[in-house]
Amino acid sequence: MTVTRNRHGSATVALPSDLEIVIVRQFDAPAALVFKACTTPELVKRWWGFNSSEWKVCDIDLRVGGTWRYVTHEQGYGDVGFHGEYREIDAPRRIVTTEVFEGFPDAGAVNTVTFDEVDGVTTMTTVVLHSRKEHRDGHINSGMEKGMQVCMNRLENLVAELESAA
Repeated sequence: MTVTRNRHGSATVALPSDLEIVIVRQFDAPAALVFKACTTPELVKRWWGFNSSEWKVCDIDLRVGGTWRYVTHEQGYGDVGFHGEYREIDAPRRIVTTEVFEGFPDAGAVNTVTFDEVDGVTTMTTVVLHSRKEHRDGHINSGMEKGMQVCMNRLENLVAELESAA
């Protein structure tokens, strides 16, 4: 596997309002490839979660009105599930979904993910919009940034592998 540039740990997290979390991460890969890695079950299983995650469910019905659901078994925690519905899909530029952590079903959010490619570098920006500040704060305080950095590093490795295989 050839990695053009190691961007491990480079995702940024900002809180531009009481309801939003904005995550930005660059990948040395075309937007279409990053989009594919984010929307194909067998690829999602390779980067989402931790190395120790045991996948139980990875369902993606990639169409407006379609649903997605991920469930992993985490050592020391048990089963952890997330689900949502696709509201907008503009491949490979944008996806809008709902997201519910099944442990806190009343704290759902709307995620808008954009994939902006310039000269072979894709900037993936995720805007997470919560309905209440307490939900946003709970999301941030859950340790999500550490877990997200792990996932983004794994996604970087995956898209580099896919690109060199193409």
